[in-house]
Amino acid sequence: MKLVYGVKDKPKFGQLIIFAIQQLLAIMTATLVVPVIINNTCGTQMSSAAALFGAGVGTIIYLLLTKFKSPVFLGSSFAFINSMVASVAGAVSMAAGYIGLILGAVFAGLVYVVIAVIVKFAGVKWMNKIMPPVVIGPTVAIIGLSLAGNAIGDMSKGNVADVTAAPQITILCGVITLLITIIASIYGKKMGKLIPFIFGILGGYAVAGIFTAIGYAADVDSIKILTIEPFKALVAGGVSLDTFIKVPDFTFMTAFKGFGDINMSYISTVAVAYIPVAFVVFAEHIADHKNISSIIEQDLLENPGLHRTLLGDGVGSMFGALFGGCPNTTYGESVGCVAITKNASIYTIFTAAILAMAISFISPFIAFVNSIPSCVMGGVCMALYGFIAVSGLKMVQKVDLNQNKNLFVVSTILIAGIGGLSLTFGKVTITSIACALILGIIVNLVVSKSKEGDDNE
Repeated sequence: MKLVYGVKDKPKFGQLIIFAIQQLLAIMTATLVVPVIINNTCGTQMSSAAALFGAGVGTIIYLLLTKFKSPVFLGSSFAFINSMVASVAGAVSMAAGYIGLILGAVFAGLVYVVIAVIVKFAGVKWMNKIMPPVVIGPTVAIIGLSLAGNAIGDMSKGNVADVTAAPQITILCGVITLLITIIASIYGKKMGKLIPFIFGILGGYAVAGIFTAIGYAADVDSIKILTIEPFKALVAGGVSLDTFIKVPDFTFMTAFKGFGDINMSYISTVAVAYIPVAFVVFAEHIADHKNISSIIEQDLLENPGLHRTLLGDGVGSMFGALFGGCPNTTYGESVGCVAITKNASIYTIFTAAILAMAISFISPFIAFVNSIPSCVMGGVCMALYGFIAVSGLKMVQKVDLNQNKNLFVVSTILIAGIGGLSLTFGKVTITSIACALILGIIVNLVVSKSKEGDDNE
């Protein structure tokens, strides 16, 4: 893939800001929704804006520890949702639950730190041996394919409270968003090619607005897609400074009140909830970095090294959770954005992190993001998730699929991942991606001793 901007290339200032906003829009919805899920499940008051700030902090730490060589954004991890619920549910007070959220991220981050130390001394050759392209390629494809249901599900939804929009209308809106994104990327001139998601989201938002306006004018609920409730909330108590700028409710601010309510039993509960999941997410960490490595044509597991990417992910997650309560992870949406726009500039990622922290204080922008209909983001994510899947399939191109030993590995991973094979042990769930990767590694080790194909090599 020929990049428009390489990792070390620096776009002009105006372009840089626009590229950074695009990265933010790609990752923002998922990052903001994790606290919402926890709030709905546990009755907490976690701040989505604080989660965005924490994602920015985590990304900057990640970039620093990877020597600004890995162009990927960190956001709130969905893998730890059950762990977060367990830590809040097991606390004797809400403030203690917030401490649990921070402690859990620290435990998970320490797992990465320990593995990073081991990798530093053991190297990564063993990693490349047990996870060659025949294993990692279909696993990366599964990351994108496993998200396909989310994208299609979102395309069937609007976001007007107590109103179920007609799926025909929301899907039409999502498809229009997708087409605008594609047209901007393929036929756009210069900057247009580099910011297709901004065009797609704004175009889809406008279409949703038109449908909604007609819906209210004609009193037809089925075409009401776009809500303005987030904007109404800004002025619900009258116009004030908070209408424009508001300090997010950082997790540590509430956690400080709960130190007297924790004990070793609770700390153990949090550790058990988070540590096993960290080992599972480690597999996805490798797949993500193999993917971005293939896109930028630089092996990040060698330079800056897997130990540094792990360290950046782990430490970044710890500090991010201090502010937002959510453990962070490298985002497939960010990788997909790099792949589609061919913009791997590390300056774009760094600027996006700074903007994430700044925008978390700007109430109208957070309201705008919260008002974007699900169907619009679904249309954009069809492209994002699809490119992740295609990136994995491109890795498989290097594999000789005329050999049964390779076919068995690839087919096992694809069917396990697409079929949703997962295992649950108590409160710990090994995701379908992790199961597919583990099973693929086992099958590859079993068939690797085969002499098949040796005569042709």
